[in-house]
Amino acid sequence: MYKLGQYVYQESPVHRLDPRVKLIAVIALSIIILHVNFVGLIAASAMALAITLLARLSWGSVLKTLRPVLPFFFCLFLLYIFFTPGRPIPAFPIGPVQISYEGLNFGILQVWKFLLLVVAASILTMTATQSEITMGMERLLRPIRIIGISSHDIAMLLSLALRFMPTLLDEMNCVSQAQLARGANFNPRHLSGKIRAIRYLAVPLAINVFRRCDELVDAMEARGYQQGHRTYLRELVLSRRDYCLVAAILILLIVVVYE
Repeated sequence: MYKLGQYVYQESPVHRLDPRVKLIAVIALSIIILHVNFVGLIAASAMALAITLLARLSWGSVLKTLRPVLPFFFCLFLLYIFFTPGRPIPAFPIGPVQISYEGLNFGILQVWKFLLLVVAASILTMTATQSEITMGMERLLRPIRIIGISSHDIAMLLSLALRFMPTLLDEMNCVSQAQLARGANFNPRHLSGKIRAIRYLAVPLAINVFRRCDELVDAMEARGYQQGHRTYLRELVLSRRDYCLVAAILILLIVVVYE
């Protein structure tokens, strides 16, 4: 079963792209998603579907990456529809609270955008390994070395954050299963019970995450990891196809932003 942040090996044109091109594409697509309307979101969704098919990925696996964030986005959608002023919808009064047309449209639009952002990030992690993402980030961040900041350190920090996403989910599942085996109730009716259930899950989860961090630090020190610039066995080289794709992406970004 696919886990969030996990690389999926396939022989596809998307997998063979330079990681810098993938990172630029994700950043550009994120900016485009935040600037477009409903018609643009339909086009962006179609583009994400086409990239998924081109990468020979399972669309079901991509959609599964949305599962952990769906509760948060659902609450965000409720905030939009209940607290956005506008013309009320007569058929949907909930006591003193009234749903407006503007709130419904704005909620659908914003949640759709956030879901597409998660999908774009998921496609990146499914088509590029952690080492490739680190190398790509370091190459793209090399200009910041003129101000005395190591591009490799920042790239390593971001790649470790991506790597810890599936680890965090695994730890949360293990803790929740252990607490359920001990008779914990994660669906209480009262607010005090919900707070207690969160505490039962959050405290051991934080302890396990800190333990994993300590193990990671020990493993990096045992392998002689040092801060600063590093060399790689395989250096990244942009092909003519990569340059053409980057140019097309930047042109599309400029057209959308300055339209």
